[in-house]
Amino acid sequence: MEVEINETVLSEYGFKPAEVILKSFGTGHINSTFLLTQNNTGEQFILQSININVFRKPDIIAKNVKLVADFLGEHYPEYLFVKAIPTVKGQEMAVVEGVYWRLTYFISNSISFDTLSDPMQAYEAALQFGRLNKLLSAFDASQLNETIPGFHDLGLRYKQFTDALELASEEIKQKAANEIGIALHYRFILDYFNSFKNSTEFPDRAMHHDTKISNMLFDKDSMKGICVIDLDTLMAGKFISDLGDMMRTYLCAYSENEPDISKITIRIEYFEAIVNGYLHEMGAILSPVEKELILFSGKYLIYMQAIRFLTDYLNGNIYYPIAYAEQNLDRTKNQFKLLNELYENEKILVDIVNKCLKEHKYQS
Repeated sequence: MEVEINETVLSEYGFKPAEVILKSFGTGHINSTFLLTQNNTGEQFILQSININVFRKPDIIAKNVKLVADFLGEHYPEYLFVKAIPTVKGQEMAVVEGVYWRLTYFISNSISFDTLSDPMQAYEAALQFGRLNKLLSAFDASQLNETIPGFHDLGLRYKQFTDALELASEEIKQKAANEIGIALHYRFILDYFNSFKNSTEFPDRAMHHDTKISNMLFDKDSMKGICVIDLDTLMAGKFISDLGDMMRTYLCAYSENEPDISKITIRIEYFEAIVNGYLHEMGAILSPVEKELILFSGKYLIYMQAIRFLTDYLNGNIYYPIAYAEQNLDRTKNQFKLLNELYENEKILVDIVNKCLKEHKYQS
């Protein structure tokens, strides 16, 4: 569908309304995204507004991306990193009537997916996210500021859960009694994480933090990974954020919105594809402690997401959009089933991790 955008936004990037065609683009729910095509040259760009309800300080996103882009441009100029195109005034973002906008080049002959249908897609995605992690392994992640404070901080998420539990009505707590019990039981995941948290062999790294498959571009012809996109959550974090989020979102054929938890099972071949792809790039970078936490990364992210859904349910569904009253409770059940699947299949998954580590032991 063709859309109209404030003429001032276009002028910030040197465009005139009569010279371009704008169409809504993609399936994202956070930011508004448009495909901009120049009439005379056919050159295409992605124009995107930033959702300030989620990203309250968009200038931090711009600064983080520029720091990383400058580092990669200096050390790995051949790497395709989707950085912002400056405005005519040289700014990383345009600000028009309080709305933040950014422009990037459209990657030609590319395609993205909302769901995975082949383990090779998981492998290629893990390879590309791992490559970004590897290339930034020498980058000083302390330079990056948080674009969403506490985004993958399980300690914070657990406190939000217990705070919500104290304030929730007895009726709501009764409905969620089983899931509350499971959440409290799995508290040991947080304790285990905290035992490593400050280890020098568990460093903060520059992480993408949102490694769902739709944030990967594939070549339309070869189906090989081209690059990662959506860098809003590019900030310092632990390696488990990127690897764990892939496990959380790739392993099951159904998303967290599937209410029938009998369908929530893990696809072993996808697990192996993720670990293989990631270690192809990061095998020589990860410390011994990090290698011990490969499977744990999935447990960490799944548990965190489960208690986030449960917290929102206890709070009266004020954060995640819902289609029906019990959806956040169903999402919680879904994620706890997925977490249980990791434990049920732990022996198989550990064997796969060890095999992949051995195969990539000398990978550089």
